[in-house]
Amino acid sequence: MLELQVKWFLVLLVNFLVLIYVLNILLFKPLLRLFKEREDNVNGALGAAKDMNQKKDETIAKLSRELTDARNKAKGTFEALRGEGASLQKEAFSKAEAEAADILQKARQELKAEAEKARQALKSDVDKFSDEIVRKLIKA
Repeated sequence: MLELQVKWFLVLLVNFLVLIYVLNILLFKPLLRLFKEREDNVNGALGAAKDMNQKKDETIAKLSRELTDARNKAKGTFEALRGEGASLQKEAFSKAEAEAADILQKARQELKAEAEKARQALKSDVDKFSDEIVRKLIKA
């Protein structure tokens, strides 16, 4: 049935080994090198993506801190300016109030002086009129 012919077996074995050697040189090694390069490229790209993601996270955190600092600084500046504005407003109101009080006081003094002048003028006029009335009554 099956006869084992050593000669053909050895020829087939040598043929198989030569084909394996030739295919190894021409096909398997280039394909394995290509797969290795592709794996290295993918790993490099993944590493670069991880680095970029880390840099992105760091940049976002840094910008967030800077934004928070800027907001706090702006809030402090706003509060300081608001307080300064309020004090300037109070100062202006107190100056205006003092000036109004001075003007009112001067007006009162002028009014008193005018009233006193009017009284003096009326008093002298009253004296003249009373003298005249007395004279007319005496003549009559």
